[in-house]
Amino acid sequence: MPEAMSHAVTRSVTTTGAGLLTSLDPLLREWLPRQRWFAGKGRPVTGFSPVAATELLPVADGKLGLYHLLVRAHQPSANLAGAPPHPGDCYQLLIGVREALPPRLAHALIGHAHEGPLAGRTVYEALYDPRPAEVILEALRTRARIGGLRFERREEIRPDLVPRVVTAEQSNSSVVYGDTFILKLLRRVVPGVNPDLELPLALAREGCSRVPAPAAWMTAELAEESYVLGVLQPFVQGASDGWELALRELAKGEDFSAEARALGRATAEVHTALARALPTVTLGHTQLESMVAGMIERLEEAAQLVPALGPYVPGLHSAFEALADLAAEGHTWTAQRIHGDLHLGQCLRSPSGEWWLIDFEGEPAKPLAERRMAQPVARDVAGMLRSFDYAAHSAGGPPAPEWAKACRAAYCTGYAEVNGTDPRTDPVLLRACETDKAVYEVVYEARHRPDWLPVPLSAVRRLAGPAPV
Repeated sequence: MPEAMSHAVTRSVTTTGAGLLTSLDPLLREWLPRQRWFAGKGRPVTGFSPVAATELLPVADGKLGLYHLLVRAHQPSANLAGAPPHPGDCYQLLIGVREALPPRLAHALIGHAHEGPLAGRTVYEALYDPRPAEVILEALRTRARIGGLRFERREEIRPDLVPRVVTAEQSNSSVVYGDTFILKLLRRVVPGVNPDLELPLALAREGCSRVPAPAAWMTAELAEESYVLGVLQPFVQGASDGWELALRELAKGEDFSAEARALGRATAEVHTALARALPTVTLGHTQLESMVAGMIERLEEAAQLVPALGPYVPGLHSAFEALADLAAEGHTWTAQRIHGDLHLGQCLRSPSGEWWLIDFEGEPAKPLAERRMAQPVARDVAGMLRSFDYAAHSAGGPPAPEWAKACRAAYCTGYAEVNGTDPRTDPVLLRACETDKAVYEVVYEARHRPDWLPVPLSAVRRLAGPAPV
């Protein structure tokens, strides 16, 4: 183990989080809300409290220091009637400390500390610096124990892999190591079993080749709580992001239905493997009542947050009520573990033409317990159908509804070829799930990308109509 890493193992500073925040608080209040992965957009940060702080590289004169932090950001609750006080989201930060930043790291600047233990030093986002990224990989490679941090691996990792940060917009952060591995570092973390590690491990045990198997992962063990912090998986060199691929083909006027059909088959293979690996349940009247109640509650909250949704609320209610009516008549559905946030951006096509599914974290806005619940597979199908619709409105030209329609049909056909059941044969359930997804999208776009709000609103207009889709 390198000397710096050995020092870090023996010099955890998990008790000095409050002291570090004396230096970092004024800097983080400005920097954190600007990050793509910050969940509390639109609400001021009123303060921070430490969850854990661990020194990974000691701060020495003129040299790099590195801290791993878990901090809770305190904000007012969203402006909803009767909303309880928000406890604050917990964020994972890798903080680099230098006397001054070299020009190559200027874009990673967080600020200059003027008080506390870091006074007089420059603070920055350490993932953009190769040395801190190497420290994380070395900890995974050696199964290190550093304070409350735990690093595990399933396979051997070479020590000489050169890191580079993925700069594309993401809800978390990723580092590629030598075109061999990619580390997904979770930013907003909660205690408990995270499906982003749980489900790929279960699929690996089933031999499912459609999901990259975790090579290593990092967790924090704090008191009686465990946090999943990051997952290292194989990097699919030369792979095409499903979203970018769809937009390129659409811009060229190319048919995408063959790819959509293959993607439907891949989705069904993953669902089949998950049903083998983990328990399934039957949803009867009581369970469906609860599911529908959740859909209605999300709709009503969304209408308060996004007034443009208001005119469509009665029609959207009908999609959920139709599902409740079927349940009251005695219909049942099978539920199982699913991806939970499936769309084209969560899919990779390898150079050989195979589709892979990635990012099993689920919808980050939902509580972890809800993300780990068994759900009808129609939820994943609905997410992908919505994604084709997004692509049809986002390629730079006029909307292409016929392109989306062809992709949606091909995807369902491919799914049926593996699963044996076409999702379109259950239109009431599919409409309810797609409506619920569109409502989620409306809130997401209103908070994060207001210019995109017309895309889910166009789906809302369609789904609010009287006929199932």
